[in-house]
Amino acid sequence: MQNMENKQRMEKWMVQSSEKPGFHEVITPKTCECKEVQMFRLNLPKGETYVLESKDLEMHPVLLAGKAKLHHSVLSQEMDKYDACYIPGNDKLKIEALEDCIFYIAGAKYEGIGKPFFRKFNKDLPIGDIHQIHGKGAGRREVMMTLAPEDEASRLICGLTWSGEGTWTSWPPHQHEKDLEEVYCYFDMPLPHFGFHISYLKSGEVEDIVTHTVHSGSMVQAPCGYHPTVAIPGERNAYLWVLAAFSHQSRRYDLAINDPVFDK
Repeated sequence: MQNMENKQRMEKWMVQSSEKPGFHEVITPKTCECKEVQMFRLNLPKGETYVLESKDLEMHPVLLAGKAKLHHSVLSQEMDKYDACYIPGNDKLKIEALEDCIFYIAGAKYEGIGKPFFRKFNKDLPIGDIHQIHGKGAGRREVMMTLAPEDEASRLICGLTWSGEGTWTSWPPHQHEKDLEEVYCYFDMPLPHFGFHISYLKSGEVEDIVTHTVHSGSMVQAPCGYHPTVAIPGERNAYLWVLAAFSHQSRRYDLAINDPVFDK
């Protein structure tokens, strides 16, 4: 039996981020159900600069298009596509666009744990703590950590995921609602390319599934419940996933609970 109240609740979980130049608040406690994880998007045209101020948040910018230069007391690298960095609370980072840039920027409460660092994307890294393969068969996907559990931070764990062509990610479906919130932020999926992001709240209650059609710029919350995705034939889903723990003690990557109906 369908629960229309649950469906209406989950239908609000997707936000389409703006493509207009500038800094955009996409997911914040003021407008969304998630209260711990926050998401921002910075569209910075070539030749322009932007000063990112973290204030009471730790922040994790990931470059998803273009090339940029960082100006900071510790961070002075040039950023290429898929590179990432981290700044703690009460910090400032000047970003100079060497090409037209798109940044997805994760934020969460800063608790005095975390220091600036830079992570260079390297697709040739051996399988290990940073480069990972999850799942098997039609649920196999590739993961590159941008802010790993081993990295020093207060609440955030983040990474990039690519599905196979026409296959699933986050399968079997899992939830971590007692310990962490999550947002999936899709990229490299320009229209008419699309995928499906699926949400449901309780084990096996698939009658209440809400399916969001996602493409580049789509950001979908998972404040609770299960959240698998599937790509269309011949295409891959690609997204930055952002986990924010309810406390530093639950900042862990091993707390996901699979839906026992599908965990075979």
